[in-house]
Amino acid sequence: MDQTPADRAAAAAAADAAPPARVRRADGPPAMTIDGRTLTTRNLVARVDAPLKVRLTPTARRRAAASHQAANAAVGLRPVYGRTTGVGANREVALPATEAARYTLGLLRSHATSAGQVRGDIRIRAMLVVRLNQLAAGGSGISMAAIDGLQAMINADALPPIREHAGIGTGDLTAMATTALGLLGEAPLTNPLRPISLGIHDALPFLSSNAATLADAALAVTRLQTLARAGLAVATLTGVAVQANWEAFGPAVARVTPGLGSRRVCRVVTGLVTEPGQDAPVHDPARIQDPFGMRCLPQVNGLMLDTLAQLDRVVGAHLNAAAENPVILAGPAVLGPDPAPVVAHHGGFHIPAVALGCDSAAISAAQSASLLQARLAMLVDPAATGLPPFLGDGTPGASGVMMLEYLAASAFAELRSAASPASLGSVSLSRGTEEHASFASRSAVQVLNAGDAYATALSCELLAAVRALRMQEAVTKTGSAAGWVKILDLCTSLGDSAADRDLTGDLATAQELLPVLADLVESYEQDR
Repeated sequence: MDQTPADRAAAAAAADAAPPARVRRADGPPAMTIDGRTLTTRNLVARVDAPLKVRLTPTARRRAAASHQAANAAVGLRPVYGRTTGVGANREVALPATEAARYTLGLLRSHATSAGQVRGDIRIRAMLVVRLNQLAAGGSGISMAAIDGLQAMINADALPPIREHAGIGTGDLTAMATTALGLLGEAPLTNPLRPISLGIHDALPFLSSNAATLADAALAVTRLQTLARAGLAVATLTGVAVQANWEAFGPAVARVTPGLGSRRVCRVVTGLVTEPGQDAPVHDPARIQDPFGMRCLPQVNGLMLDTLAQLDRVVGAHLNAAAENPVILAGPAVLGPDPAPVVAHHGGFHIPAVALGCDSAAISAAQSASLLQARLAMLVDPAATGLPPFLGDGTPGASGVMMLEYLAASAFAELRSAASPASLGSVSLSRGTEEHASFASRSAVQVLNAGDAYATALSCELLAAVRALRMQEAVTKTGSAAGWVKILDLCTSLGDSAADRDLTGDLATAQELLPVLADLVESYEQDR
């Protein structure tokens, strides 16, 4: 089956986040520990590019079991949504105890209704791990049979058919229902798995999750953070090629420009163009001040770094949250010695913070791509580089890298489309009882797709910048040992010839280099 754009983006994110060796032992990596408390976006994404094993900690198991016991006790004490009542507009419908098992199965079957293409393995694996970690946080009241079944599903890489159109930001109900039916043996799985029997009250606790949305958001933010770091390396090469005025990145600018990201950009770029043992960049600028594409990089790409860091924090917090409705906790864990279970009906499953974060991340990437387009225009302009138009080989009318501008502009258009805020929409559902939707699920898919477009544009700039520096023989002429030379050395796999030719292969190679450049920037920052 053809991959969707979001699936291709997820695969790229997982590849970027994998350990540098990219090599797995014959017996596979050790089991991933699930404790409901410490899952991070980066650790999640690094493990789902291939089948994996997971292991729940004893503490997580005890926490989940205590919540299940509390739920069983609560049912005999008070009405509990989804256990003694229906759901949505049926919340006022009381369910006789004798109907619980029938209702559970009916709820799962009805809510599994879905449409669209089946998602790729990486996104589904990430969703399953997120859901298991949420259940390990305690609070769902779900049975241990369901938790053990989900763990077995992950360990067998028995993936359910999760389709593209599902949640609206108030719970990935369709995805979770399909997963539950897979555990019951009613939905097809990619690998055989012995069916399990769910508890009579397990339907709603299993459904009440945004695991698919959070998985997509984790994949997206991890990839964009990689690309944002790579972007600093690529922009630095462009700056050297056009003899940028590095005053725009100096200590004075870092001091007066608000934002941790802006200061980070100034620090990284200044360091990459400063010779070892020197205090300031050794470089005569060609202009008193550059166009915005170079001069405003700290302000725009710094904002992108800050926006992604905030999204990472938000998604990371939700990965480890017991946000099920209702949340059911053992009393002593919350109120001290009171043994009564704590049941709270709430809206914690509603995740507008994730929706707004994803929308903001896509917009910040689009802002950065706008500067990138301006820098690419400088690279093909003889007035900025002193080289033939479009970095051609000097023959009359040579096109050189002319098409890179067009490709980057096309990617920029896709990025602008992905940056249209999905969270601005809303809808009223279930006879008006659910009158707001964050559409976080759509925001997460859009920002996942935004990463692909941004990577394409960034690859265009990298290819042009490397060609310009080689044509200028910049390293030979300057004898530089600055960090930008190390970046250039990492790009030896890019073709040397400036003759007119198909650059498709070079562009693919450039995109493969982006996580390598991101690793260099990260290690450089850690060394500093």
